[in-house]
Amino acid sequence: MEYDYDLFVIGAGSGGVRASRISSSLGAKVAIAEEFRVGGTCVIRGCVPKKLLVYASHFSEDFEDAEAYGWTVPKATHSWQTLITNKDTEIDRLNGIYHTILSNNNVELYEARATLIDNHTVQVGDKTVTAKYILIATGGTPVMPDVPGIEHAISSNEAFHLEELPKRVIVVGGGYIAVEFAGIFHGLGSEVIQLYRGEQILRGFDADVQNVLAEEIRKKGIDVRTHSNPASIEKTNSGLKVTLEDGSVLETDAIMYATGRKANTDGLNLEQVGVELKPNGAVVVTPDSQTTIENIYAVGDVTDRVALTPVAIHEGMAFAETVFGNRPRAIDHSNIPSAVFSQPQVGTVGLTEAEAREKFGEVDIYKSQFRPMKHTLTGRPEQAFVKLIVDAKSDVVVGAHIIGSDAAEIIQAVGIALKCGATKAQFDSTVGVHPSLAEEIVTMREKFVVA
Repeated sequence: MEYDYDLFVIGAGSGGVRASRISSSLGAKVAIAEEFRVGGTCVIRGCVPKKLLVYASHFSEDFEDAEAYGWTVPKATHSWQTLITNKDTEIDRLNGIYHTILSNNNVELYEARATLIDNHTVQVGDKTVTAKYILIATGGTPVMPDVPGIEHAISSNEAFHLEELPKRVIVVGGGYIAVEFAGIFHGLGSEVIQLYRGEQILRGFDADVQNVLAEEIRKKGIDVRTHSNPASIEKTNSGLKVTLEDGSVLETDAIMYATGRKANTDGLNLEQVGVELKPNGAVVVTPDSQTTIENIYAVGDVTDRVALTPVAIHEGMAFAETVFGNRPRAIDHSNIPSAVFSQPQVGTVGLTEAEAREKFGEVDIYKSQFRPMKHTLTGRPEQAFVKLIVDAKSDVVVGAHIIGSDAAEIIQAVGIALKCGATKAQFDSTVGVHPSLAEEIVTMREKFVVA
C-alpha cells in the first residue's frame, strides 16, 4: 500500500522532534503534528523556563553572601515582569530553533491537533493523512485534584505566566516540581508554605536525601508541612482562604498545585484503534517502545516510564534507529542520573538505600554531611550531603546521592561511573579535586554503621 508518509509523529516535544529528525536522516518521509508550540513541555513550560526562574531566585542569597566577601551591595529590587518578559523571549527563540530543525531535516510540520482514525490514518486539523508508522509522543500534563474551589488554583503551566509575583504562595505537593517552585517563589521574595499530604517530601528518593533536603529548605524559611492537604479553596476580598483537611485555615495570594502529571492521551482515539493504555492513561509499550499495534510506537512521558527529557530523546533515537536504521535497540532505563533544582540542589543516580538492600541484601553505606567551604565566611547554616551505596559482595557502587551546590553538574559524571559498573575501590583510587564538594565522592572511607 502507498502511504502519504513513512512516519507520522503526534507531538513535537523533545522525543517526537528527535525521532522525526533521525528518521528523516535515515531516509524516511516524515511529518509531525503539534497543537500548541514546537518544543514540548521541557522547552515551553518545563525544564528550560523553570531553570531560568531558579537562576533568578538564587540572586537574593548571592547578594547577601557577597558582603561576607567584602562586597558592598546596595539594596536590590526585583521586577517579576522583566524576568517573565526575558524568559518569554528566550522561549520564543528556542521555539524558532525547533521549527528550523524540523525544516532543515525535511520534516513536514502540521500545526494542528492530530487524532487517529485507524492504525495507519490520522486526522490532522481538517486533513486526513496516512502513514506506514505512527509515533505517539504527546507527553504529559498536570493533574488538578477535585477540590472545591480548585478553579482558583494554578498549576506549573500558569506559574510561568503570572502577571505579578504573589506576596504569599501555597505550593501543594512533595515532588520535584513542588520543591523547585517553592524555592523559586521563596528566593524571589514570596512567603511560601509547602503542603504535602505524605510522610516526607520527594517520595521515591533516598530517605536521607528526603530528610536532609527537607531540613535545608526549612532553614531557608520555607514552611514545609507534611501530613497536610487542602480540603477547599475560597476566594476572598484579600486573596484566597484555604481550609485544610484538619480544619485549620490559611490565607494566601496564590495556590499552586504540583501533585502529579498524567499521560496526554485524552481524545487521541488510541484505544479505539487497539492501542492498550494503562489505568492512568499511559501507553503500554514493549522495551523497544512498540505498542500493542505493530506499526504504532510511543516514546517519552506519554509511556510513563521515566519522565525525563533526555530519556525521551534517547527513546526517540532508539525508535528511529530500530525502525528505519536497521539497528534494533531498546533503552536501558537503569542508572539514569537526574537532578532536582531545589535550593540546595539534589543530584541522584542509581538505587536508593532501601532499593539496594532489597536487591542485594548486604550493602555498604558511605555518608558525609558538612558545611560547604563557601559558607565558612557567610555563616549560613546550609549543609552539603554525599552518600554512596555499595553492593557489599561485588564492591560495585549501585547508588550515589548528592545535596549541594552544583549537584546536578557533579552527578552527570558520577552517572558515567555507575553506567560502567565502577567499584568503590575504583572511586577510592581516583584523585579528588580540592577543594570541592565533588571530591567527597572519592574520599569517603568509613562505612556508615546503623546503630
